[in-house]
Amino acid sequence: MIEAQANIEESRETRIKRLTMRSMRRGIKEMDILLSGYAAADLAAMSDAQLALYDALLRENDQDLYQWVTGQTPAPERFNALVDEISRTYQK
Repeated sequence: MIEAQANIEESRETRIKRLTMRSMRRGIKEMDILLSGYAAADLAAMSDAQLALYDALLRENDQDLYQWVTGQTPAPERFNALVDEISRTYQK
């Protein structure tokens, strides 16, 4: 509950910095690389709703995230578009 209250009061700049840091320090090196690159390239251009969805995605388990991004298992419906975007970014 404290984290939710802090998120309401944080500025957009602070939120982007927090999400960038959470993207860089995942626990699985592969996810650190994928998500930190994505965050650096895309977070600043995201709407508040998109940032909220990305924040929710970062709360998911790293093992699940890795499987979703690499296409090993399908992502939950609410994350489909975001996971697809992250996946496409690194399939080049």
